[in-house]
Amino acid sequence: MTVPPPAPQRPLLRKIAIDLAVMTVLGVLLAVVGPFGSFEEPFPLRLVTWLGFAYIGYVVYSPMGMFVDRAQAALDLPRVWLWIVAVALATFPMATLVWAMKFVSGPVQWPPLERAITHYFHVFVIGGGATALFYVLEKRGEGEVRSASPTANAADLAPTHPPANSDPDPDPDPISPNPLLDQLPAALGGEVIALEMEDHYVRVHTALGSHLVLMRLRDAIPHIDGIEGRQVHRSWWVARGAVEDVRREGRNVRLVLGEDLVAPVSRAQVSELKAAGWF
Repeated sequence: MTVPPPAPQRPLLRKIAIDLAVMTVLGVLLAVVGPFGSFEEPFPLRLVTWLGFAYIGYVVYSPMGMFVDRAQAALDLPRVWLWIVAVALATFPMATLVWAMKFVSGPVQWPPLERAITHYFHVFVIGGGATALFYVLEKRGEGEVRSASPTANAADLAPTHPPANSDPDPDPDPISPNPLLDQLPAALGGEVIALEMEDHYVRVHTALGSHLVLMRLRDAIPHIDGIEGRQVHRSWWVARGAVEDVRREGRNVRLVLGEDLVAPVSRAQVSELKAAGWF
């Protein structure tokens, strides 16, 4: 049975603060530019309006990242196309809110079809542009984290020849820190059976439960190199010894790891896993 642990709060709050700062900058820039005919309005009104739209847009569009993660795990489709679909879906409520805000002092007058389509397109362009900006910033952040992450442990940094006055019988088996496993609660043990990507986090599944760690899946996998397994999907790494059964649903293949834990297998991996004797 999987026990959902509390998610890390400080990194999440820091991310939200950074995201809102980015949206504030976008709101100010849009107020200065005044797109879609808004430049005719006074600047203070434009500033309040576009900042409001920016913050509302963040609330509407940001949860779509979870939709993309879940849809990718279930459908195994390209992530960029899933984001386009997600933005298109989120634009419906966002466009409705933007239009309704024009009638705060009276009843809402809904536009004719042609104007509604134009209005939707305008909101889609801005919402899609902001989402694309966050996507680029996220990718750049991943690259910086990977380039800045230390690859050497304490033993690698130790001098080749010990100092003359050093202990002649040092500990022959020093325990190197593990940035992934060291963050797991002791109650979950150390038997990792799967890693699951969840937005900016990786959920580490053990035989006793699961825990969220602020780390990308691609960065987490090297820290479990002592366990036989492989990445069976863009969002999943699975330990070979944890597979209890194989479930087929048409062309989709899923690995059953426990009563409530099932990992999808990408279609490109099915033949390789079969050849390796996984099923």
